[in-house]
Amino acid sequence: MKERILLIEDNNEIRENTAEILELSAYIVDTAENGKIGIEKALLQKPDLIICDIMMPVLDGYGVLHLLGKNEKLAGIPLIFLTAKSERSDFRKGMEMGADDYITKPFTDIELLSAIESRLKKQKIKDTNFAPTPEGMTEMLSAFGEKKTLESILNNSEEVSFQKKQLVYREGNRPHMLYFLKSGKVKTFISNDDGKVLTNSLLGEGDFFGYTALLEDAAYHESAEVIDDALIVTVPADEFRLLLQSNAEVSKKIIQLLSKNIREQEEKLLSIAYNSLRKRVASALVTLANKYEPGEENPSISFSREDLANIAGTATESLIRTLSDFKSESLISIAGTSIQLLNMKKLTSMIN
Repeated sequence: MKERILLIEDNNEIRENTAEILELSAYIVDTAENGKIGIEKALLQKPDLIICDIMMPVLDGYGVLHLLGKNEKLAGIPLIFLTAKSERSDFRKGMEMGADDYITKPFTDIELLSAIESRLKKQKIKDTNFAPTPEGMTEMLSAFGEKKTLESILNNSEEVSFQKKQLVYREGNRPHMLYFLKSGKVKTFISNDDGKVLTNSLLGEGDFFGYTALLEDAAYHESAEVIDDALIVTVPADEFRLLLQSNAEVSKKIIQLLSKNIREQEEKLLSIAYNSLRKRVASALVTLANKYEPGEENPSISFSREDLANIAGTATESLIRTLSDFKSESLISIAGTSIQLLNMKKLTSMIN
């Protein structure tokens, strides 16, 4: 789908020539000779990006930027200023108001198109709803072009072997590391004063974890324990913080991911409180299958009954009874700690 660009420029020759360049580059172009007309056109047909001169009659570029921010429909549209002025104060004023970029007149076709392509790419990433999971954070870092930096940090960090049931970190401890799970399985869990445990996330190969406490500069709110023997890369906290400081958009996106993650955990707690036991156990089985055996028609998972009970938010005895019912209904088969899901469709339908 073609991107739509709104060009606001009072100079007829510059406006016509620039519009022609953009149209030849396969953009849909709307033009306006001043800021007032530009805002009116933006309201009629929302553009993907706005290119706007600063010094114009009726309503200048700063006025356009101000009105964009105040309008809920138009807020967030990236804006590139065109300006013949190169004083630092003008650049600073525009950046403080929220401009995304500047192009100084006279400019070349390559300068213009490169700035547009770069800004549209960044906007697409900003608009992407990455999953509120460690995988989502990895995808987001890669999308922002931080993959090489991240890989370099991982390649130069220490790898530590952890055995099954070994704690990686404990609730209440201060964070010093970002953790990357190279192989194996890890769970994070919270516990109350009575010793009851609730598993709140399951981690597999390629997942990051432990970053919430680093970002908050606070103690861990949960504990992390190895489910299967694991190889974990430990990244010093300062290296992770340096990565965030180098890219403001990365920091914003991670905060968004954390917000989504908090909401999902709240929804999980509500489901545990209000959903039936069968529904909770079915949800735990399907979640594990999708996490560790994605795409398999009849996936097999291997977890202790205690871990399964913690994930489902129930007592171990209640879980065992429910698994026995599922087995008698031919929904699953059981061999030791291994559970094969024989009817994913029906188990999934129980959740919805």
